[in-house]
Amino acid sequence: MKKQLLSMLVLSLGLGAFSTQSYASDKGYYKITVTNLTRGSLLTPALAVSHDKGVKIFEEGEPASDALAQLAEGGNTAPLHDMLFASGKAKDAANSGPILPGKSVTMMVKTDDDAEQVTLVSMVLPTNDGFIALNGVRGAKKGKARVYYLPAYDAGSEVNDEHCTSIPGPHCGGEPYNAANGEGYVHIHAGIHGTGDLVAADTDWRNPVAKVVIEKVK
Repeated sequence: MKKQLLSMLVLSLGLGAFSTQSYASDKGYYKITVTNLTRGSLLTPALAVSHDKGVKIFEEGEPASDALAQLAEGGNTAPLHDMLFASGKAKDAANSGPILPGKSVTMMVKTDDDAEQVTLVSMVLPTNDGFIALNGVRGAKKGKARVYYLPAYDAGSEVNDEHCTSIPGPHCGGEPYNAANGEGYVHIHAGIHGTGDLVAADTDWRNPVAKVVIEKVK
């Protein structure tokens, strides 16, 4: 059943993997482990990027970019990947597989003396536009892991109607993305209330919803 859910998630969201890049100035890798702390929510395949300082993919209280909205509504990491690399500050990227409740995945991204920060994103399913993120945080020094506990954010790009027609993935199989407006700004997600097709007793959560551990390895 778990394998079937994973296959359905990948197929329904049309997700693919990004290859990593190689540089002569590599100074090792960041080993990034993501654990889903929820009881009944899925995390879509995560994107992790190592990069220089000065990179943020959103500001709380400000409107989400189209790239972030596509991730938060449909799990599509490609626009954010392209946006980060277009900035000229990104070094390396990696994708995970889907992350089931209580399970963990690990990714490796290259780092160097400049690319000492990490951004990570994944959609929370089933939601209209919920996501988790490390928004340009410090990586780790060798032998000193950094641990981050992530809340669920709401991109504010789609109304939280909890109707399956507007929620993709194996729970609902609905539309992955549209340009309809939501609250209009990024904020902490209010959770699942059972106002539409979703059952709060099955898929609601209490923050944090994910744990991320970053380690420096050679």
